[in-house]
Amino acid sequence: MIELSINGQRHSVDVPEDMPLLWVLRDVVGMTGTKFGCGVAQCGACTVHVDGEAVRSCVTPVSTVGTSAVTTIEAVGETDAGRKVQAAWLDHQVVQCGYCQSGQIMSASALLSQNPAPDDAAIDEAMSGNICRCGTYPRIREAIKTAARA
Repeated sequence: MIELSINGQRHSVDVPEDMPLLWVLRDVVGMTGTKFGCGVAQCGACTVHVDGEAVRSCVTPVSTVGTSAVTTIEAVGETDAGRKVQAAWLDHQVVQCGYCQSGQIMSASALLSQNPAPDDAAIDEAMSGNICRCGTYPRIREAIKTAARA
């Protein structure tokens, strides 16, 4: 049995230690906001926070999470940075197909939690691991800037 803290709640899960955190979140705990994209940590769709750091849950074995606090898209709006990012996403109409957006929002909110006034280079670096097949990158950057000013 593995004990996890997800979005402020304790969860006991009976899963193999090497099961990716993504599948624990989606298939065991039922939090389907975190998406499967590539399975090799290249697209960012599966991004969650572990102790405030953006991590790719598709390649993170659940056993490595330990007592760390896991935050998913379902609860990021309860944080100051997450709330600002979500509002800016709507203001800038970032979402097109929407598939990558949970990962994009998680990466952007982790950035703003650590760097409340990022320049373009910092935004590009933090978001570089998140792929948007619809190409909404200019709107993503502007939304992050708006959230930083909020």
